[in-house]
Parts: sequence; structure tokens; C-alpha cells
Amino acid sequence: MLPPGKEGVLPSQYLAAAIDSGVISAGGFTIPRENIQPASLDLRLGEVAYRIRCSFLPGRHSVADRLKDYVIDELDLHREGAVLETNRPYLIPLKERLALPANLRGKANPKSSTGRLDVFTRIITDGSDRFDEVADGYTGNLYLEVVPLSFAIRVREDLSLNQLRLSVGRPELSDDELRRFHAQQPLLFRHGEPVAGDELAIDDGLFLSLDLRGDASGRVGYRARDNAPLLDMTRAGGLDPDAYWEHVKGEEGDRVVLTPQRFYLLMSDESVTIPPDMAAEMMAYDPTSGELRTHYAGFFDPGFGYDGAGLFKGSRAALEVRAHDVPFMIEHGQRVCKLTFERMLAEPATLYGRGIGSSYQQQEETLGKHFLPRRGDDQLVLGSP
Repeated sequence: MLPPGKEGVLPSQYLAAAIDSGVISAGGFTIPRENIQPASLDLRLGEVAYRIRCSFLPGRHSVADRLKDYVIDELDLHREGAVLETNRPYLIPLKERLALPANLRGKANPKSSTGRLDVFTRIITDGSDRFDEVADGYTGNLYLEVVPLSFAIRVREDLSLNQLRLSVGRPELSDDELRRFHAQQPLLFRHGEPVAGDELAIDDGLFLSLDLRGDASGRVGYRARDNAPLLDMTRAGGLDPDAYWEHVKGEEGDRVVLTPQRFYLLMSDESVTIPPDMAAEMMAYDPTSGELRTHYAGFFDPGFGYDGAGLFKGSRAALEVRAHDVPFMIEHGQRVCKLTFERMLAEPATLYGRGIGSSYQQQEETLGKHFLPRRGDDQLVLGSP
């Protein structure tokens, strides 16, 4: 299945072949082809969710054996699904299972729409002491830990909250390789122009900074409301954002003071381009750098912000931000997260973009696909999908 001697992330056509050969399977269920993304596979919730009293890692044991010690309740995800309450951990067996060859490993991350709702997810596998990582040659089931943090959510069987990326070898680009690539084919833009080489912040990846200048009214993003209504994740679109979010305005000097433990959606100052022969991952902020956590780790597929004809220059990244124990000041241009880049094993048959229904190409709005889009200052676009 894999070309000998090559390293990289498996593209969509290789993921399809992995499904056809049984490397990725779903028992008696069919894996929908639309769940195959350019460099990842959307994983689906199974038929039941377990409310557990605490998170755990199985170590040398199977997840099923350890789970018995922690289950408080069992929820049926059939038909209308079930409500997951805030700040409570749930463990959900996924429909997909793996039978990886010895040279193939996996990594999982929440989908962008999941992170934008402040829903914390991470994969657990049998015999593992690490979240979200699938060891070379792993054969077994996949389990998803889910913790809604800002909103109570409704989920049901077959909903996709996270994604799996498979890779062979060591596809990561070094900092020197990133500099050389950016000089030839820019990866970051600011106001439509490539970021100058001497302005790049590189340390095991490319750093992104905050846009806190905001719009004409001074709004820079959103903060999750307390005591919001139930958020039905089984519906895509149609929700009034005002019921769930309040606007955040910058203060003089293009600054914002974050309230501890509140969830914010902000936007990067730079626009990002992921070319067809690369994939990227947004890395969670290093907690040693301040009282701040930005962005759940997340995948950027080949084609994000990319236009071969050069009609647009990248797409900005939505940043999920939370201060921890004390109020924390952030400023315009402050570097808060970074992208690491990996080589693709081959260019994917399909690229991220509107052609395959991607939700966030050329985004200028941080809210996810579950909410009605806005047009102008305060006008909702009614009837949008």
C-alpha cells in the first residue's frame, strides 16, 4: 500500500485504500467516503456514551478493562442522542477501529468546529500511556474522551467530533526547511503580502500572532456566555450566536484583558497557506510561557488558504483562548501559538476548499458552522445553511 522509502502523511486516496484493505474498519458499519478529508479521516461516535468519574489512561491494560472501574452512567446515543453536561468527562467508543501495519502510526485531534465550541476531546487506545497518539502497528478499538467546557451539548451516534491522521516515517519539516520553503512559496501572509523572512518567528514551527485591532466598532472576537442554552451539535447552522456568545472589544492600545477560565474566540493576524504537498498542525500553547492556553491542537489540511491561481493569499486561523488562574493581558501582534508542518506522502486527490464543502476557507469570522453567519454590524443572515 505504501511506497517504499518514502515518509509523509497519508493523503485522501491512501486513506480510501486503507479503508478498502481493512486497515481502517468499522465492523458491520460502512465508513462514508465523505468522511475522508484531504489528509485525515473524520471519526464517528458509536452507539453509547459512558459518563465517567474521572479521566484515565489504560497503561498496559485495555480501555474496556479500566473503564469498568470508572463508569457512573450509560447514555444511549441512538435516535435523538443524549445531552452531555459541562465539566463532566464522558468516554465514547468510536465506530472505527484500526489494524495498522508496523510502520504506520496515527495522531488524532478535535475537528475545528468542535474546538470552536470549547468541547475538549482526546483519543484513548488500548495499552497506551498517551492521549491522541496511536502507536505504530496498533490493532484495536478507538475511544474518545469528551468534556464540554462552556456549553451543554447534544450528540448522537455517527456525529464526528475528531479526526485521525496517519503517517509513515518522520515527515516533520525542520526550521531551516521551513525558512527555505517560505522564501520560495510563502506560507504566511499579512495584509495580502508575504511575511518577510526576518519577521518570521520560528522554533519547531511557525508562530502566529493575535489580531486585536478589530473591526470598525472595535470588536475583536467573542466570549462564551455563562448559562447558555443547550447546544445541539447534531444541527449544522441555524443557531443564533447571541444566545451563546458575547462580543469582545479591545481597549486603548489594542489590548484585551482575559477573564480567568472564560473561553474566547479570536483571530490570527497572519493568513496561512497550506500547499498541496504539506499538512500542518496547530500546537497548543506552551504553558510555561504565561498564564494562557491558546488553541486546542488541530489539523490544517493541504489546500487550507491555498489558491493555485493566486486569487487570494491565505486564510486566517481561528484561535481558541483561555486564561487560567489570573486575569491576563494580551496585545495585538502577541505570538500565541504555532504551526508545525509535515510532508505529504503524495498530494491528495482532493484539497481543502469550498469544492469539497470545507467550512473555513477564507474565513473572517471565528464562529463555527453551527451558528448563523453575520453580515455587517449586527445583522444575521437568515436562512443560511
